[in-house]
Amino acid sequence: MTGFDLTGLLAERGTEGYELHARHLNHQLPRMLHTIGFDKVYERAEGAYFWDTEGQDYLDMLAGFGVMGLGRHHPVVRQALHDVLDASLADLTRFDCQPLPGLLAEKLLSHAPHLDRVFFGNSGTEAVETALKFARYATGRPRILYCTHAFHGLTTGSLSVNGEDGFRDGFAPLLPDTAVELGDLAALERELKRGDVAGFVVEPVQGKGVHPAPPGFLRAAQELLHRHKALLIADEVQTGLGRTGDFFAYQHEDGVEPDLVCVAKALSGGYVPVGATLGKDWIFKKVYSSMDRVLVHSASFGSNAQAMAAGLAVLAVMEDEQLVAHARHTGDLLRSRLAALIDRYELLHDVRGRGLMIGIEFGRPKSLSLRGRWRMLQTARKGLFAQMVVVPLLQRHRILTQVSGDHLEVIKLIPPLIIGEREVDRFVEAFTAVMDDAHSGGGLMWDFGRTLVKQSLQVGRG
Repeated sequence: MTGFDLTGLLAERGTEGYELHARHLNHQLPRMLHTIGFDKVYERAEGAYFWDTEGQDYLDMLAGFGVMGLGRHHPVVRQALHDVLDASLADLTRFDCQPLPGLLAEKLLSHAPHLDRVFFGNSGTEAVETALKFARYATGRPRILYCTHAFHGLTTGSLSVNGEDGFRDGFAPLLPDTAVELGDLAALERELKRGDVAGFVVEPVQGKGVHPAPPGFLRAAQELLHRHKALLIADEVQTGLGRTGDFFAYQHEDGVEPDLVCVAKALSGGYVPVGATLGKDWIFKKVYSSMDRVLVHSASFGSNAQAMAAGLAVLAVMEDEQLVAHARHTGDLLRSRLAALIDRYELLHDVRGRGLMIGIEFGRPKSLSLRGRWRMLQTARKGLFAQMVVVPLLQRHRILTQVSGDHLEVIKLIPPLIIGEREVDRFVEAFTAVMDDAHSGGGLMWDFGRTLVKQSLQVGRG
C-alpha cells in the first residue's frame, strides 16, 4: 500500500522552493526576491520569529501582511485544529446547521454590539465582495464610493474600489465606482447628492502609507451617508482584531457604528483562510428575503469547521492574553521611541499610526550631500530609499519589514500583536544603526542604492 509521506517529500525536495516557483508559479516573485536579497530559506517559525537553515533567528515585523496576529503556531490555535480534526465532524453537508459558525458569529458580534449577523467566506477580498453586494441589494443603488490609495482586495468587485491604478491597469471594465480623498467630506457629500450611492467603503487606517482617517471624519461620513440613505462599510481586514489598539479600528472614534464590517487575516490564526462580513439585521433580511433566496450569496468552503475552530481559538487567546490592550501599549512604546529619532535624522520625516500599525516616512534631507543622493534615487524611482532601509534591516539585522506601497517612501510595521519590549528594543537599535549608515558620508546603503537605481532604470526600459 502506497502512502503519502509529507515529511519525506519535504526532506527530498524542500530546497527547491525558488526553482519550483520560477517554473510553475508567479515567476516574478523569485526574481524580485533574488534582486533585493530577500531570497532566504526559512526552516521553521514560532511566535514573532523565523529561523533559517543556519539556525539564525529573524524578527518578523510583517506578520504575513497582518495574517499572523498571534504570531506563528500559537499552541492554543494548534490544539483547536487538532481537536476539530479528531472530532470527525459532519462538516459542510450544506443541509444542516453546525454549531461552530454560530458560536464564532456570536463571539465576533459581541465586539460589535450594534451589528446582528455574519456571513463567513474565505478571505478579505471575499468579505469586501460580500459587503459590496449586500450594500447594493439592500439600498437598490449601483454605486460604491471609496478612497484614493485604498486597498480592498484584488478580485473584480473589490478591485473596482481599489484606489491604486497599478492594481487596476489592464483589468477594465470594472464596476462604475468613484474615489474620494480620505477626509474629504465635501467630495463625499457631492457624490451622495447624485442619489445613486449604495455605500462608502473605507479603511479606518489606510494600509498604503499608514494614514489614519482624520479625527471626526468617520462619524461625519456616517451622518452624511445615512442622511442620503447610503451605508458605511468599514474594511477592517487588516486593522481589525486588535491591530490598532482597539478591537476594531473604527472604535477609536466615538459614535461610529458601520452598517457592514469586513474582517479576515488575523481571524485565521495563520492556519485556515477565513473572512467574515458583519452586518445589520435589516441588510441580511433584505438579501435573504425568502427561502427561494437562501443561497443567493454563499461560499463553498465558508463556515468550514477548521476555519471556525481557528477563529474561536484566536478570539479566546486575544481575550485571555489581553492582546488588544497589549497592542495599544506596545504600539505606543514603539511609535514614541521612533518618533524621538525624527530630530536626529534629517531623512526621517514622520512616524504615525495606531497600535501596532505604524508608518515610518522618509523625505528630502536638508544637507547638500544627502540632497544629491536623495535626488538620484527620486529621479530613478520614488520609493527606492525606503527599500534601501528595508534591505539592510533584513540582511544585517535579520528583521523582516516592508515598503508600504509602490512609489512610497514609507515603511509599514505590522508585527504580531504578541511582541513586547525585547522586540521593540531590537527593532529600534537596528533601525538606528541603518539610519546612522544612511546619514554617513559613504556607507554600504548608498552603494546598494546605486544598484537599485541601475535595476530600476533597466526595468523602466524593459
